[in-house]
Amino acid sequence: MDEKRDEPGLTSRLIIGGIAGFVATMAMTSAMRRMHRRLPPRERYPLPPRELTDRVLAPPPSLAPDLTLAAHFAYGAGCGALLAAANPRMGRFAGALAGGGIWLASYMGWIPAFGLLEPASGHPRRRNFVMLGAHFAWGWSTVEGMRELGKARATVFAAGPPLDATAHGKLEQNRV
Repeated sequence: MDEKRDEPGLTSRLIIGGIAGFVATMAMTSAMRRMHRRLPPRERYPLPPRELTDRVLAPPPSLAPDLTLAAHFAYGAGCGALLAAANPRMGRFAGALAGGGIWLASYMGWIPAFGLLEPASGHPRRRNFVMLGAHFAWGWSTVEGMRELGKARATVFAAGPPLDATAHGKLEQNRV
């Protein structure tokens, strides 16, 4: 089997990566929540996704948690799509490192460059470890999701004869 010939096209990779990144954001959010509660009380203020939502959108307090969730998952999906476009066959360790790279590019790069938050170096070290660990979990989970979705696309979602549809038609005829 020629891997290059069987490689999904860009559109498929973007879809697979977007779904995997979205789903992996659940693992990331769970890791963030669990690690956040272990921070010292003075460091348990909202994590950067909420701080960014407040800064960029300035939502009413009643909408902020929901908008934060939506933005966080959308960003995870977008990053997953980009990751899959760049390398659809990334390994787990490379995926975890890619998650760390996204943390670095975000919290030491574009976020402070746009004046949205201070660079990570200006935040408490333990909070940075929470966010970095959560990004490692996201990257690992994203590439695992990409692998599973790629296999599903090539097998259980691949083209074939519509046997269930045919069987269903026969069942309907037998019931009459």
